Amino acid sequence: MPSLRPAALASAFELPSDRRQARLLVLAAVFILAFAAILSLSPAGRERSWQVSYRWDHWLGVAIWLGMLLLAHRASLRWLPECDPYLLPAAALLSGWGLLTIWRLSPYFGMRQSLWLLVVLALFILGMRLPSDLAFLRRYKYLALTSGLLLTALTLIFGSNPAGGDLPRLWLGCCGIYLQPSEPLKLLLIVYLAAYLAGSSAWALTSPGLSRLPQAAPTTLLQLTPTLLMTGLALLLLVAQRDLGTATLFLSLYAAIVYIASGRARFLALGALGILAAGATGYALFDVVRLRIDAWINPWLDPSGRSYQIVQSLLAIAGGGLLGRGPGMGNPSLVPIPHSDFIFAAIAEEGGLLNALGLIALLALLTARGLTVALNAPDRFRRYLAAGLTAHLAGQSILIIGGNLRLLPLTGVTLPFVSYGGSSLLTSWMSLLLLLHISRRSEAPPAPLPDSRPYLNLSGALLAGLAACAIVAGWWAVYRGPDLLTRTDNARRAIAERYVLRGAILDRRNAPLAISTGKPGEYQRQVLHPPLSPVIGYNNPLYGQSGLEASLDDYLRGTRGYPGLTLWWNHLLYGQPPPGLNVRTTLDLDLQRLADSALAGHRGALLLLNAQNGEILVMASHPTFDANQLEADWESLIQDPATPLFNRAALGIYPAGELLTDFFPEGQVPAGLELQPYIPLLSPELPSAGNQDKHLSPLQAALLAAAISQQGLRPAPLLVSAVNTPSAGWVVLPQGEKPLQWLEAAQASALAASLAQAEGSIWQATSVDEGSAGELITWYLGGALPDWGGASYAVAVLLEEKDPNLAAEIGASLLKAAMQP
Repeated sequence: MPSLRPAALASAFELPSDRRQARLLVLAAVFILAFAAILSLSPAGRERSWQVSYRWDHWLGVAIWLGMLLLAHRASLRWLPECDPYLLPAAALLSGWGLLTIWRLSPYFGMRQSLWLLVVLALFILGMRLPSDLAFLRRYKYLALTSGLLLTALTLIFGSNPAGGDLPRLWLGCCGIYLQPSEPLKLLLIVYLAAYLAGSSAWALTSPGLSRLPQAAPTTLLQLTPTLLMTGLALLLLVAQRDLGTATLFLSLYAAIVYIASGRARFLALGALGILAAGATGYALFDVVRLRIDAWINPWLDPSGRSYQIVQSLLAIAGGGLLGRGPGMGNPSLVPIPHSDFIFAAIAEEGGLLNALGLIALLALLTARGLTVALNAPDRFRRYLAAGLTAHLAGQSILIIGGNLRLLPLTGVTLPFVSYGGSSLLTSWMSLLLLLHISRRSEAPPAPLPDSRPYLNLSGALLAGLAACAIVAGWWAVYRGPDLLTRTDNARRAIAERYVLRGAILDRRNAPLAISTGKPGEYQRQVLHPPLSPVIGYNNPLYGQSGLEASLDDYLRGTRGYPGLTLWWNHLLYGQPPPGLNVRTTLDLDLQRLADSALAGHRGALLLLNAQNGEILVMASHPTFDANQLEADWESLIQDPATPLFNRAALGIYPAGELLTDFFPEGQVPAGLELQPYIPLLSPELPSAGNQDKHLSPLQAALLAAAISQQGLRPAPLLVSAVNTPSAGWVVLPQGEKPLQWLEAAQASALAASLAQAEGSIWQATSVDEGSAGELITWYLGGALPDWGGASYAVAVLLEEKDPNLAAEIGASLLKAAMQP
């Protein structure tokens, strides 16, 4: 039996380049069709209903993409046989990905991009018939570059900006069609530099022996003078246009191509110094440069102003997390210009880190294949041209992705093949066309290459830049993502809550205190007993959260209380958590109404506790506010000297010297009274008021009353009792702390007996204290006597006025209502 040699075995599994390109294009088409199908269904996922209006308009763009890529593939088989099989599929996938993302963001721009893609790919197909030696480009290098410079100069006189306003006028346009000359100018500059360096006294730049001679450096500088003049002129035009991002790219490309041609690393160093010098000069002279560098150094100083773009970009990437929200399920439009400068952030939000890494991997593939094409080029001109084109595509990608990730300052350039813009799309595809021509296999062997290190170094630098983008994307999406998503300037969560039913807050008998009303996309929060707003709090997209809405947010929003698989599945299907869970409090709505009615028109607070188990039945704070009218009343609320937003019952600290002296005439205040008790409205790290200066919160005073009624045992306060989970029903939540023995049983009984009322069922005491500013406040403490046969209750009333009779009337009436329901 004949044996197969290794070479024969390898060739048996190796596909011809045309079939390899075809299969890769099929994979790209599968991805684009799946993306388009999910985008069509996204309204159903967003509203969790099949009764929605589906999205179909983007299928026109998909049809144009499919048809033109099929023609391009067939044309490449005819006119460019044996070309690199990876370049066209990678560019096709990037363009289709960007096209659908633009359609998702704006159907108007999606239609324009589709028409641009139709025109650009038609030119791309026609360009395949050009001679692959590209001699015409080499021959007319000065004419081509001069024409590009003239077109760019015309923008100084006739320039416009499609967005209008006082923005840089970088476009030439008429009748709704715009061209940005600086985009093709990049391509023309690369062609000029490659042609000049390949044909003008190349020995002075490429000969390893002569490069070490003393006269080599002056000769090199003399040879580079024309390139310095032409590139300098282009840079001056770009600076005059305030297109500083493109100017930075030009300077980088010049240094890279000269390094490739000369092999001298000093040109890279000079290029880096030039960029730093240009950045320092721009920082001093141009407000736009100063703004972008300041925002890059510390975007958190002014997140809603100068740093708004970059902060929103980072929030979008964080919102995407690992898997993303799904096509059509995120809110990428919150980032300014998401279809152009920040399209990477839009892709990362809806596709997650996995899609972001996939996009970066495609760019890395283009980079590796482009430099492979350069190494195999049959002459120096095409070798320099391929290296320059690859440096342009990869370098521009690193600049804009790095800007989206705060790895680099924002530059305002576009992401090749992906971002919206006809000029950018044309330049990217023409660059690809030239690379395909250069990659076409011919009988001629690769041109001699004395030293491959410059190409390998350039490849390593570009791939390292893309790798850095991938690492930083993971940093923001996974490691820093959870922290960023809690920021108050992250509107994504507030928008998402319009589509996900938030759980209800209930009283002890399951009477609703706060619910969400409306339909998906229009859910609004409503507090059913508005005087309870200081306790219930608010959940507002403009003003954040407070009260129980904040402390119970994980349950109410549906991110806690579900099995992990349920959370994962909802995130995968909808990009959102499941519906929120209902939470039961210990409040008694009937008693709460009595307390709020009694305190109406007064400043103060009231707490009623079950002295045995610490359940808070009533928590009232006045003056109060209406959380349902927060946006209308906000300005008046924050300026009101009565501070209605402040929950006096839980957070207020008041003088209690006379009150404590009445209870403990010998100054033996129970240990632990100075500690702030934990309830969901308070942070466990909240500093204590301390009884050294004899100040108490109404909650502390109510617990003291409970200890007197319960033979000195202070119960653990409880405001939230249970959550209704889908798997186990009502689940009791753990208490925040344990009961404490504040007083000796005999001491507590003696106190209660000394304060007992004639009817023999309750004890009570009032006290008037004076604050540091001379203001008077009234305390009332009362509770059931220890030997009373029924359930034991305790109450604390605080009035910011001198009126012991009113305080006693309010406290006693509420206490009796609780004891005799």
